[in-house]
Amino acid sequence: MARVCQVTGKTPVGGHKVSHSNIKTKRRFLPNLQRKRFYLAEEDKWITLKLSTEAIRTINKNGLYSVVKQLRAQGEKI
Repeated sequence: MARVCQVTGKTPVGGHKVSHSNIKTKRRFLPNLQRKRFYLAEEDKWITLKLSTEAIRTINKNGLYSVVKQLRAQGEKI
């Protein structure tokens, strides 16, 4: 499974590591992904999502069921 957030769609981005002598080498900046289990009370089941920490805050703010409905509307299988 790729390093992609299921809610926000965050992916790794490229950039440079810059040394003290200003030599630039390629590197990747990875999103802060967490595998998190939630209990979906409306369907009486547990779901596991791969989320960035920003997406976890979004779920806390908007509610799990509304976020799951949006994901299913986009075609994500949950």
